[in-house]
Amino acid sequence: MVQSSLSTADVEPSLALHPTEILLGDGEKIQSRLGLSSPTQRIADARGDALIRVLDKHRGERHLVILQDFPDPDALASAWAYRLIAERFEIQSDIVYGGTLSHQENIALVKLTGLPVQRWNCPTAKAKDWSVYKGCVLIDNQGTTSQLMPLVQQAKLPILVVIDHHSAQDDLHAEFLDIRTHTRATATILTQYLQAGLLHLDNGTSEHVKCATALMHGLRSDTNGLRQAQEEDFLAAAYLSRFYDAQTLNTVLQSTRSKQVMDVIERSLKNRSIQNNVSIAGVGFLRYDDRDAIPQAADFLITEDNVHTAVVYGIAHDEDEELELVVGSLRTTKITLDPDEFIKEAFGQDAQGRFFGGGRSLAGGFEIPMGFLSGLNENSEYAKLKWSVFDTQIKQKLLRLINPEGSMIRTN
Repeated sequence: MVQSSLSTADVEPSLALHPTEILLGDGEKIQSRLGLSSPTQRIADARGDALIRVLDKHRGERHLVILQDFPDPDALASAWAYRLIAERFEIQSDIVYGGTLSHQENIALVKLTGLPVQRWNCPTAKAKDWSVYKGCVLIDNQGTTSQLMPLVQQAKLPILVVIDHHSAQDDLHAEFLDIRTHTRATATILTQYLQAGLLHLDNGTSEHVKCATALMHGLRSDTNGLRQAQEEDFLAAAYLSRFYDAQTLNTVLQSTRSKQVMDVIERSLKNRSIQNNVSIAGVGFLRYDDRDAIPQAADFLITEDNVHTAVVYGIAHDEDEELELVVGSLRTTKITLDPDEFIKEAFGQDAQGRFFGGGRSLAGGFEIPMGFLSGLNENSEYAKLKWSVFDTQIKQKLLRLINPEGSMIRTN
């Protein structure tokens, strides 16, 4: 039976660490603790102890868990696991995202498991009573990929917890930071918390089985079906194998692609150009709700023979917000290519110093607001001209890194 709450008293005294003994970050030094099997597990347990102290401090509060605008299986599953852990401290967590769920597997995952996530677009979010929340939690992101962050700042919500595996995107200040850039999936980090005892999964509890299924899907998704998994990912998967529902996961993985996704993949095939084993494809205009078709197209292009990196991009139009963005995804199998560094160097920063994109191991993405040039696409000639300008500019920025000597694109 799972306990209803957890406190620092529930942690073995011999395993408890003083806060000053934990230096969070990629270069942390953590004192050895007896009885633990590996440095990775010692790190996970030490961070688990630190998270326990933070959650215990905020016992009984209500928090807002924010995901990236287009949450993937890793983000969705990890946020659910965090919510279950927080419940043991009588903390109520609302999981929200500002964009949309358009990837067929994400929609199936949420529907089949009843995953407790809510869509808050800007009008919905502005109408909410933010005073009920005492803090904000960022899972599988660092705030730079969510349109809800300005409202968080406006409501003066402190950032309490950040758990992520992407490279550092901003100068974050939080009570608890667990950012592991060399970990393949945030689901692996959350599973390690479970293994450390922050929540004891029970096969007889339906919500636990469904969450374990979601975590297994998130882990598989971010490790390319475990083909790019590391030891810690396999250990996490082995632990989850005791609890997850294989039939539900198989149903999620067999979800069919929509016509819109297939159309975008077709356009990426027609428009792709390959230089130095890098495939680049612009797919033109697409609906904001179909934005997840772009990473699926990149996943498809990376399978072509003699291609180690694929970049797919298009202009996504949000009719609700009258907003247009250049949205792109990068996939690579080249171990020496760092997607985070590549995207940041290619596209740079905005006026506030925030990068237009970033990444993790073997994958990345970018979003560039079009500002004054947004809209007015009813005029087909103007729309063609606008796409031509952005398509050329994106290609030149990419080719400057891929093929420095021949990066200029001639327009006449």
